[in-house]
Amino acid sequence: MRRFLVLVTLSITAFVANAGETWVKLDIGRGDAHLPLYVMSNPGAVATLVLLPGGDAGTGKIINGKPTSRNFLSRSRDLFYAENVNVILVYRASDLGGLDYPYRVSKDHVAELAKVVAYARQELGKPIWLVGTSRGSVSATAAAIALGDNLVQGLVLTSSVTSRKAGAIATQDIASIRVPTLVVHHKNDACGICRPEEASRITADLKSSPIKKFILIEGGSDPVGDPCEAMHWHGYVNYERETVKVIADWIKNPQN
Repeated sequence: MRRFLVLVTLSITAFVANAGETWVKLDIGRGDAHLPLYVMSNPGAVATLVLLPGGDAGTGKIINGKPTSRNFLSRSRDLFYAENVNVILVYRASDLGGLDYPYRVSKDHVAELAKVVAYARQELGKPIWLVGTSRGSVSATAAAIALGDNLVQGLVLTSSVTSRKAGAIATQDIASIRVPTLVVHHKNDACGICRPEEASRITADLKSSPIKKFILIEGGSDPVGDPCEAMHWHGYVNYERETVKVIADWIKNPQN
């Protein structure tokens, strides 16, 4: 079973966006490069969710101190926060022009996420769940495998990459994941590399996970654009609140 020994010294620059919401520039040990984190600290938190957006994980324009990315996890951050959890949105490192599939399973990327987990443990002190969507599911899986159950307490994969890409979930060593794992997918997801019928088989390969469940989402309306993008079924369009509730309820009480 592959594991990383995580010994990190954190260098952090923080500036406040709004009360309880802070941008953190997390040093990643590559010159002046940093990892932009949008941190929402909740005084009633029962867990810390590390949200890993899909695509190239850009912030979008920063307006009034807030990211405007339309990615499902990014645009749903307030919904997660309302479920009494801390939220850490992890965007693309400042020295990268994109966040492709091979990089998401690289040692460099896992090392970045190890620093995020160390920051979460040090600053927020709650059980840590990795939550990835679409291409972010590749990152979440790689980190869960590498960091292990002593650092991460749970894993949620939404709109998972199931085939034809480096790091597709079934190509990773998911049999070694030892934390509760939830797989969520939309019934109508038409993205060719994120097929619902393939996502439904992920839990069967989670041989070491003590609790695992697959949930198929069916609600929503008015999908637009590319079926692999955020405002289609792939991004739970017009069903964000209900989808977040499903995820949050399971995190609070994981059941097979």
